[in-house]
Amino acid sequence: MAEKKEVYKQSIKQKGNWNYTDLYNFCFNWLKDEGYKLKEKEYIEKISSFGKEILLKWEASKKITDYFKHTISVEWHILGMKDTEIEQDGKKISTNKGEVKITIKADLVRDYEERWEDRPFYKFLRGIYEKYIIRATREEYEDDLEDKAKEYIKEIKAFLNLSGR
Repeated sequence: MAEKKEVYKQSIKQKGNWNYTDLYNFCFNWLKDEGYKLKEKEYIEKISSFGKEILLKWEASKKITDYFKHTISVEWHILGMKDTEIEQDGKKISTNKGEVKITIKADLVRDYEERWEDRPFYKFLRGIYEKYIIRATREEYEDDLEDKAKEYIKEIKAFLNLSGR
């Protein structure tokens, strides 16, 4: 069975005006541009008197080697989203108002093709391989993935004009 190690996890919250379509496209395209294959695992939309509630889950994966793979999971939780108009530079712009929370989790997946799972002897060899031969490589891939996840969060914050958390 492939083994995952959580390398990084952080959430971003924004309450106020933001454009859902632009934010969705920005987050989606950033992952695509970085070479990740993206799957939308879940999309739930509920309408109430408070506005729309949207739950959205993505899983992005990128093959690093035949043994290692990066995965970035993105979970959106949008509450009270309503369409609104704001005035910017003397022009009225259609946008959205509400609260959005985006949680990003980055995992390093080892043996994602499950080649070392066939026999007990292979599992034993895999333990030695990971512990003594590729430990530095694994740590390097973990650091790279953590840096990529932090960069992604920084870009989303910049897009939302956020700082902090």
